[in-house]
Amino acid sequence: MGFTDRTLQCSDCSATFTFTAEEQEFYASKGYANDPKRCPSCREARRSQRDSVGGYRARRQMYPAVCAQCGKECEVPFEPREGRPVYCSECYSKNRMAT
Repeated sequence: MGFTDRTLQCSDCSATFTFTAEEQEFYASKGYANDPKRCPSCREARRSQRDSVGGYRARRQMYPAVCAQCGKECEVPFEPREGRPVYCSECYSKNRMAT
């Protein structure tokens, strides 16, 4: 399917922007059926607003731990509990592949 550049209007700022053939091809490869509603500037502004503290992509709290298998210090996204082994990502991957 041949794509050609198209001019769209941003729903936030009403500016016109080009939806390039390359972007259209990318959208199609991801299975997206709708055109973007926002220009690249407004998309970036919305993304950074969403990613800021309190947003749903806020960085998780990490907890220090010592790997039960190799003894290496690491960080995990949950609070380690007494009597429960914690593994670094390397050992966790090895253990997962073994089972």
